Amino acid sequence: MPLVDQSVRDLLAAFSAADPTPGGGSASALASAVGTSLLLMVAGLPKTRTGSDDDRAALTSAAGVLADIRTRLTNAIDEDTAAYDQVIVAYKRPKASADEQTARTAAIQQALHAATDVPLGVVRRSAAALDEAITIATHGHRAAASDVGVAVALLRAGARGARLNVEINIGSISDAAYADAVAAETDRWSDSAARAADEADALLRDA
Repeated sequence: MPLVDQSVRDLLAAFSAADPTPGGGSASALASAVGTSLLLMVAGLPKTRTGSDDDRAALTSAAGVLADIRTRLTNAIDEDTAAYDQVIVAYKRPKASADEQTARTAAIQQALHAATDVPLGVVRRSAAALDEAITIATHGHRAAASDVGVAVALLRAGARGARLNVEINIGSISDAAYADAVAAETDRWSDSAARAADEADALLRDA
């Protein structure tokens, strides 16, 4: 059964099991998906910051963006597990002969690319959700400020956790050009996420 279709208790049990998956990548995607969900909740509340049409329009626009982000983050929970499972399979391939060693190396590298792309997407989408958190913090109901704060904290954690997974994977990738490009992109999105999170938190403090 996909992780996203399991009960919360079963999902927590899966994370705590001795199996290597689900691991930190799936947990990061989950954290960001929950954070995004909280932003959607605040965007949909009947009350806004001032009760103005501008507030409602801004929140409605943000909700449309966040709904797509949440879908992609939710999908990444299982995608990360599936991708890393393929890495494990690749490492278990036979390596007795030269041909087997060559095939095994190629399979490992291909699997590592996929296992890197998923958390990179989580970093990117967490940053995008945090951009929308600025709008939610600006126009959302003041009484829900703590919910927005929790959302920002979860998205920070999701982005940071996904970055850790990217970094450990590219350390084993032989394609230096790919690894360098991924590292640079991860830096850009991580910086963007941090700036947006700081701005949203500042707005919440001033609310």
